[in-house]
Parts: sequence; structure tokens; C-alpha cells
Amino acid sequence: MASILAFAGSNSSTSINYKLVKYTSGLVGENEIKLMDLSTLPVPMFSEDVEKAHGYPNDMVALNEDIKKADGLMISVNEHNSGPSAYFKNLMDWLSRVDKRFLADKKILLMSASPGKRGAQSALTYVKDTLPRFGGEVVATFSLPSFKDNFSSEEGILDETLKNGHQEALQVFLNSI
Repeated sequence: MASILAFAGSNSSTSINYKLVKYTSGLVGENEIKLMDLSTLPVPMFSEDVEKAHGYPNDMVALNEDIKKADGLMISVNEHNSGPSAYFKNLMDWLSRVDKRFLADKKILLMSASPGKRGAQSALTYVKDTLPRFGGEVVATFSLPSFKDNFSSEEGILDETLKNGHQEALQVFLNSI
């Protein structure tokens, strides 16, 4: 049985990416899952001045420890202006200060969702290209476009092609951990 840490890279209390990662975490079967709502973490904007004056935020030290304990990560990133949100970038900035290789040897299922037709693919691509710099291996990706048309809290992913793509990505991830 593998240990999986799941979260969305959003600080919105109504995050569709959190809804996607929550749905996905419900499909992991017998694996141990820790689902985190990062929107509850009060993380200051990264600055060397803040780091020198106050050190690392306790929440970032704790998140780093949770990442280390996990065999794999399920992350769903949101997109703001064709890139990952400033919140998610800030998390990566802090985590990389706590430990430059904070993702060492972690297998990652990377997802994204958006209300638009591209499914936050620009943010997904950026993050996919960035996470290996910190030691992580993105083993599978999935993008959910037109979230309101393609997802239901009761039924999950509605479009059959997208549902199959999601299942395939999840299975690749689960087989890797």
C-alpha cells in the first residue's frame, strides 16, 4: 500500500482544482491518501527579507515533511493569465528554500482544470517542466477543460473520453508508486 499526498495549487475556497484532486483521491483504492486543502494555509509572499527576519513558515516546514513521507503526489494546478497561480508559485518558492530537492524521488500525477476550453494547459505545462528541477518525476498528466460542463460533484467527470483519459493517467501514476 502506497502513501499519497493530494492537494490543489490554489488558495481559493471554491477551487475547481481542489474539487478535481478530491474526486481523484477518492479513486485510489486501498492506498493511503492524505488530502490537503492548502487554501487554509496562511503563507506569506516569499522574500529573502522575510526569510531572514522570520525563517521558514511553519506550514511550509510541515508541508515539506508531508511531502517527504509520501510515496507519490497528486497535484492539480490552476491557471492565472496563462501560468500557474502566484499562490502555487509562492509555495514552490518557499518549499525550495526549505529543501532545494523537496520533491526528491516523488512520483507525481499532475492535473489541471479550468472553466475554459484549454483546461489550464499552459499552467500544467509550466509546472510539468518545473517540478523535475526539485527532484520530482511527473509520471502522468491530465487536463480537464470546460469544468462546469464536464464535471459534477455527484458523478465526477461526465465526458466519457475525458473520464477514460483521467482513469488512464491515474492508473499510470498508481502503477509507478
